[in-house]
Amino acid sequence: MTIDIISVVPDLLKSPFAHSIMKRAADKGLLTVNVINLRDYTTYARAQVDDYQFGGGAGMVMMIEPLVNAVESLQKEKQYDEIIYLTPDGGTFNQKMANTLSLKNNLLMICGHYKGIDQRFRDHFITKEISIGDYVLSGGELAAAVLTDAIGRLLPGVLNDESSALTDSFQDNLLAPPVYTRPENFRGWKIPEVLKSGNHKLIEEWRHNQAMERTVLRRPDILEQ
Repeated sequence: MTIDIISVVPDLLKSPFAHSIMKRAADKGLLTVNVINLRDYTTYARAQVDDYQFGGGAGMVMMIEPLVNAVESLQKEKQYDEIIYLTPDGGTFNQKMANTLSLKNNLLMICGHYKGIDQRFRDHFITKEISIGDYVLSGGELAAAVLTDAIGRLLPGVLNDESSALTDSFQDNLLAPPVYTRPENFRGWKIPEVLKSGNHKLIEEWRHNQAMERTVLRRPDILEQ
């Protein structure tokens, strides 16, 4: 899979993909992440990519021309399955969406900045708008990193144990159950006996019940959906 990310501040995305699972995915040749500097595609002086709003109002707006130049240039090299704009008014990102996007070959993400991007670009180029939560960030770079991590870890071969992703929270519309490791007795705090039973059927039933209980207590909205 290839994920291209257009950004005004590409240096913000150097670290998230240079370590841990994302680095492993890149080293295995399973995921390629390219961060593109939008300023390389502007024809304006001093690498300008934003301007004042028509109609007045606080905050600058990313101009349509540099964005179109960048996307059309990239489209000459590859066809994108989705062109995604990271924005607070997009659909809320969730595990189901991550699963769907992980089946694609080429994704392009647009990181907004300032007051956002020219609506005409959204109307004519964006195929999917995504939000990672009901709050506002300084730009879309951190949101792009979140999407890339959530999608990339689902690619076959990225995780050492591929079944691990299948038991993550939200995969079955439940939160993950409690987990324990050694020592089995720490300061008198013992792990549940069922986990030492060796009876996989009982263990799975216990985990399912714990996941259900945790979801009811902490995220009943998931069950309501």
